[in-house]
Amino acid sequence: MAFHKSFQPLLLVALIFFPFCTPIDTITPIQSVRDGETLISAGEKFVLGFCCPGNSSTNRYVGIWYNKIKDQTIVWIANRENPVRNSSGVLTIMGGNLVLLDGGHNNSIILWSANVSSSTMVNNSSATLTDSGNLVLKDGDQRTLWESFDYPTNTHLPRMKLGFKKRTGLNRILTSWKSADDPAPGEFSLGLDPQGVPQYFLRRGSDRIWRSGSWNGQRLIGVPAMNEDSNLFYWSYVTDDDEIYLMYITSLTIRFVLDDSGVYQRLIWNDNTSRWNLKPVATQDSCDRYGNCGTYGSCDSNRAVVCECLRGFEPKTPSDWKLGGWSGGCMRKRSLDCDGKGDGFLRLANVKLPDTSRSRVEPGLNLEACKEECLKNCNCTAYASANVSQGDHGCLMWDGELVDLRVYSDGGQDIYVRVAASKLDGSAIEYSRGLQGKKKLLVTLLTIIAGLLLFVLCGYCWWRKAKGGEMNERHDTVLSDNDIEENGKGSELLLFNVSVIAAATNNFSESNFLGKGGFGPVYKGQLPNGQVIAVKRLSKTSTQGIKEFKNEVTLIAKLQHRNLVRLLGYGISGQEKILIYEYLRNKSLDSIIFDQKRSAMLDWRKRFSIIMGIARGILYLHEDSRFRIIHRDLKVSNILLDDDLDPKISDFGMARIFGRNQAQANTNRVVGTYGYMSPEYAMDGRFSVKSDAFSFGVILLEIISGKRNNYYWDCCSSNLIGHVWEKWKEDRAMEVVDSSLINISPFRTEVLRCFQIGLLCVQEKAKDRPNMSSVVVMLGNETIMPSPMQPAFCFGKENCSDHQIVGCSKNEVTMTKMEAR
Repeated sequence: MAFHKSFQPLLLVALIFFPFCTPIDTITPIQSVRDGETLISAGEKFVLGFCCPGNSSTNRYVGIWYNKIKDQTIVWIANRENPVRNSSGVLTIMGGNLVLLDGGHNNSIILWSANVSSSTMVNNSSATLTDSGNLVLKDGDQRTLWESFDYPTNTHLPRMKLGFKKRTGLNRILTSWKSADDPAPGEFSLGLDPQGVPQYFLRRGSDRIWRSGSWNGQRLIGVPAMNEDSNLFYWSYVTDDDEIYLMYITSLTIRFVLDDSGVYQRLIWNDNTSRWNLKPVATQDSCDRYGNCGTYGSCDSNRAVVCECLRGFEPKTPSDWKLGGWSGGCMRKRSLDCDGKGDGFLRLANVKLPDTSRSRVEPGLNLEACKEECLKNCNCTAYASANVSQGDHGCLMWDGELVDLRVYSDGGQDIYVRVAASKLDGSAIEYSRGLQGKKKLLVTLLTIIAGLLLFVLCGYCWWRKAKGGEMNERHDTVLSDNDIEENGKGSELLLFNVSVIAAATNNFSESNFLGKGGFGPVYKGQLPNGQVIAVKRLSKTSTQGIKEFKNEVTLIAKLQHRNLVRLLGYGISGQEKILIYEYLRNKSLDSIIFDQKRSAMLDWRKRFSIIMGIARGILYLHEDSRFRIIHRDLKVSNILLDDDLDPKISDFGMARIFGRNQAQANTNRVVGTYGYMSPEYAMDGRFSVKSDAFSFGVILLEIISGKRNNYYWDCCSSNLIGHVWEKWKEDRAMEVVDSSLINISPFRTEVLRCFQIGLLCVQEKAKDRPNMSSVVVMLGNETIMPSPMQPAFCFGKENCSDHQIVGCSKNEVTMTKMEAR
């Protein structure tokens, strides 16, 4: 910019006395933002400027991001669908409207506009970036014409209203990005549905995949985490004549993001680690999927078979229900009596109330009045309290079928479902009055029965010990359905007829063969309802006996985690023992990472995601499930990959249940796989959570290197552990990284952190290894970690030149009483 000579002295004075200027936070008709320039909010919390998300190097977008967070975290983008193809973009105010121009075409092409109507446009408007991350366009009288918070992208920020404006029809909806590099609207969206009693839906296209439930005065019914996070921020739900919205207020740096894979999660910035700590909010298990159990079905992720019909209802299509096709739902066993005298109400506690799209609220009614009101209407199928924060004040009633009802182990709400009184073992009045007495009687009977069973079990264990038997020996008897029922109520699983499984796998044909595990072959099959399954057929010569089969059935049936494979059912016929799993078309992890052609499918970001998923799955087994479980056979071939290449741990035949305070156990029968077993387990039969940590360490190193642990490396290293250890000591660990990983340099720090965690997990002594909770923390945060010590099983081989032995472990592998695979 050229200045007249008469202004030069003034400019010099300004530079001397005012060397620093307050950051500009406002765009005016004479103050534009060009590519390379930025706006900074008054408190310097947010920045607006031009950016290139992810690895997009040519497309330029106007975005808003956090100012003081080193790694650019974008929270809003203006021109999502119309990027600037070069660095000529200009964000300016034209005719009172906020517009993005392509400066390379003489400012003639408008790439994006705030679309302020011509009737409201004025020439003296201005746009200001606030400390909440909101870009606000106002006229000269400071009336708001437009704001970015009304048009969110994939991020919900504090004080941002997520909801519906009744008068204008504006619905503030989150939409995912297409990918990490492309901020154009993706296939997932999260927004308020005002139909009936308002609730939020997560959709894939037009399909509903998750539902928040309605606001009950304290939280959204389907989001228990809102209670858990009450100490972090305050939620405000507002409904009035003008709008309906949800907003949160916090003093922390928190955001909610709908990512490109459809995961809605909460992220909190940790200043100590300089990382985002994330927590999923929606779709955490199968019961979160909308309508998973159909109409009048309840979903409980703690049950072996998650779906069941409500009392007084039965499956509409029993054959589909038995095969896991629950979406068809349930129907009444007996029709309702519309005169109101022959109906009662089934009370369901701790549930996510069903879809409220066809429900209404009657304010001012208590629950008793609500019941009477419901009985007057033949279409009324259920009622519940509309506001639990005011002592069950207000009546929420459903007209029509109940959909998307799930049971919570903690939290939730009570609902009263209308059924024929005969299905309540008496009239509705008798049921409601006698419920507590019946409960007490039932609890007493169950306590007595449990006590007797415990007494018998203790006596049996004492007898077995006195006879010198071992609890873990193999039994070669024929397994019946009753055996499974006695061993953890496995009969709740679907029991398939073996003939049905044979038909589904084309009589176990070679064309359906997927592979062979340690205990027998695995086949692909398709059930009559079209569901594709994986069938594990126990080999008659398999080392897995009846006890291991029971173990796998009863354990997996009770485990529910996104990183554990899902067991659908089992089949038994004489000595034929079959397990039916969900089919994962990408098969096992080893089929990809050890294949030179397929390994390129997994870039570093995906490999790291797989590592995190495996770690979280093991952590769930060790600490977060209803039992403490030691897997004992973790390896890459037991890690399956779903359609999104997310990992699922499988093969629980060798798993063992621990008491919560139990540290380790011993066995005279060591089972497992060479290369993955910890030294204390391989040598002495001692296993613990640290045994699984060792196996995880080997898996981690294999994922990074793309090589098996027993791969022949060089003269100085007999296995992968030894090779990595030697390179680590020489500060050359990056040389071990899989050659199929291209452009790995930007992730060097993360890769080295994973190498260090892997070496920490495979240390010689169990006490030196981290537990899985520490592993998950170390993977997700740049924390200070200890230096790894000498790994186990790190044997050297004869040196090629001088025939000396190079060794890095004082142990010698001598496997006794071993069944290794």
